[in-house]
Amino acid sequence: MKPSRSPKRSARRVARILAIQAIYAYLVSDDDALSVEDLYDIVAQDSDENYEHADREFLQKLIYGVYQHAGELREKFAPYIERPVAELSPVEHAILLLASYEFVYNLETPYRVIINEAIELAKELGGTDGFKFINGVLDKLAADVRKVEIE
Repeated sequence: MKPSRSPKRSARRVARILAIQAIYAYLVSDDDALSVEDLYDIVAQDSDENYEHADREFLQKLIYGVYQHAGELREKFAPYIERPVAELSPVEHAILLLASYEFVYNLETPYRVIINEAIELAKELGGTDGFKFINGVLDKLAADVRKVEIE
């Protein structure tokens, strides 16, 4: 799951891409097989040198935050999907975890930016129409967890 490189990516976009790679690794492992430090090490050794261009503080916040709150985050988005969480593709699951984390714990980022970033990640890393699914779920989740901002 290596994304194509683009020189126009912001440091935060690169951090999100690397965070998705770490979350993906967590999801396809035996949940407890990788520690949060292992996940961070995976992206720190990124062979495409994306790590050098990432907002590392933001990246670390994303990886540790999703790792610590994964269960709670799943509970946030699960009501808005029409299938069990276990049936999500690992890429969709990782993107929903990341965006849910940002909605709840990264309040300085506007909800529209979070949704847009998630859609772009889904287009680049996910299946053909995965971005539509991500958009639909996150629109509903934003209306729930970011009510004040939306109004």
